[in-house]
Amino acid sequence: MTFIFWLNFFIFVILTLISVAFITLFERKVLGYSQIRVGPNKTGVNGILQPLSDAIKLYTKEVNWPYLSNTLPFFFSPCLSLSLSFMIWISLPYFSSVMFMEMSFMFFLAVLGMGVYPILVSGWSSNSNYSSLGGMRALAQTISYEVSLVFIIISMMFLTSNLNFLKLMNSQKFAPMILFFMVTLMWLISSLAELNRTPFDFAEGESELVSGFNTEYSSGSFAIIFMAEYTMIMFFSVMSSVMFMGTLKMSMLFLLSLMNFMFFYIWARSTLPRYRYDKLMYMCWKLILPISMFNIFFMVFLFNTLSMFM
Repeated sequence: MTFIFWLNFFIFVILTLISVAFITLFERKVLGYSQIRVGPNKTGVNGILQPLSDAIKLYTKEVNWPYLSNTLPFFFSPCLSLSLSFMIWISLPYFSSVMFMEMSFMFFLAVLGMGVYPILVSGWSSNSNYSSLGGMRALAQTISYEVSLVFIIISMMFLTSNLNFLKLMNSQKFAPMILFFMVTLMWLISSLAELNRTPFDFAEGESELVSGFNTEYSSGSFAIIFMAEYTMIMFFSVMSSVMFMGTLKMSMLFLLSLMNFMFFYIWARSTLPRYRYDKLMYMCWKLILPISMFNIFFMVFLFNTLSMFM
């Protein structure tokens, strides 16, 4: 059983890395067409080999070590970020008993809460003012929006009285959660902030922080940071499909919902301007958090009402 588990996990890691490579191509194509240009179209047929050439370029470049950096944390924080982005996939409700987790919601929270540490350590260990400021911004932003994410998931878990995502997914056979439009909207906004994506990309704001927490990174370590970021984008797209469409089987509905959620994260980057930082915090603590707390009470009321008639 252990051998099958590790074999499954190894195959999963390989396929995820390949998917991440082509998500970058998908993003560049969407950004290109949204700005009335073509995007990558020279390497291979219609630019299909662009991710491979980018990988070769990044991993063969010279590695620069800042003289004043804290070497060990500076080196290991990108690796920790990528490891966490792979670990969090175990919380998804797989149908195989090899990958099944009874309290997947708690594991999801534990790994998601640790995700801020690689960014913070990357900024601190670089010993750069830009990187440190980007890391502190990411810390405050991620902690703030994690609270609303947790409240949104808790409110949905009340309908199943369980901490398992599989039960949540199976409860949507007749009425998907996407019908709760306000909850879906809050989830998408909070996940954008959690992923440090535009319009909430304050951790890597090019206009004021050069490149934010990853200013001093180059070559392979820079590539690893962005592999972790795009892996988390793909994970949140799958998680959104599970939570709001109730599907994880390899069906056309799952693939369509996955691509739509992924397109949303990329579309937001091509369309929306960067928010102001104080407005980001205001929206979290004064708008999204109170609504998500009210949503918990609404779901409890709905659950009690349904249980009376069942």
